[in-house]
Amino acid sequence: MSIKILVDSASDIDATEAQFLGIEMIPMEINFGTEQYMDGVNLTHQQFFEKLIETDVIPTTSQINQYRFTEVFTKLTANGNQVLCITMSAKLSGTFHCAVDAAKAFPDQVAVVDSENVTIGERILVEYARQLLEKGLTLTELVTELDTAKHRIQLVALLDTLKYLRKGGRISAVTAIAGGLLNIKPVVAIVNGEVKMAGKAVGSKNGNNLLVQLINKKGGVDFTLPYATAYSGLNDTRLRKYIVDSAALWQDHTDNLPVHMIGCTIGTHAGPEAIAVAFFSRDHKETTK
Repeated sequence: MSIKILVDSASDIDATEAQFLGIEMIPMEINFGTEQYMDGVNLTHQQFFEKLIETDVIPTTSQINQYRFTEVFTKLTANGNQVLCITMSAKLSGTFHCAVDAAKAFPDQVAVVDSENVTIGERILVEYARQLLEKGLTLTELVTELDTAKHRIQLVALLDTLKYLRKGGRISAVTAIAGGLLNIKPVVAIVNGEVKMAGKAVGSKNGNNLLVQLINKKGGVDFTLPYATAYSGLNDTRLRKYIVDSAALWQDHTDNLPVHMIGCTIGTHAGPEAIAVAFFSRDHKETTK
């Protein structure tokens, strides 16, 4: 008997990478008008941004329902295995509650953890779970440790434009137009499982500086635990520039900053040319502010 890790595609772990990591991935449904896709299965992150940029259709995502979770739980527990299911924040989607409802039919076999995060914030919790699994923790011990550690995770992101927030109805057209005229770069963060505005900067350089300031304010990076960077769009040029500009954060700590591509769940609202950083904070007290 072994413990299988299951994660939704809001973590931006696609089907190919999941197989490489030895975990299972259940995809979100993505709709471009009448066209329906499975995130990270028959729609890659690259293809998603190509469609987002080229079309005027606003994509939508659908939560993973109880039936789909039941199917996957049935398959994964068939040989007596247990399942640790990690989902995106319950405050951003009903996916967590659907997983919990499905898990009721698998007592002592399936446990569900609300990551209280998304994209690379959710990803690094999955990576930590893999590390703990290798240490031989039981399913109960895994849940207890993850539910504690997840509150140290910080996710901050710099957006290039307010356009896609406007398209998705998150802000008014007037605010978006004003932001565009002023070249405002909004900075957002995940706070208690929700997306919150963390600041605004005029221009990319000031935005990069603000991102660095927020990382320091949130306690700095614990390099003994998983950390990651990410970008949205068709290339990582802006992220590479940020990494160079913020070298003081990383130098003397690591020679390899993991770089990932943001997928459709956050990409729908962030748009292209966004950059993000996720890490476990060294100072837990700062994470509650």
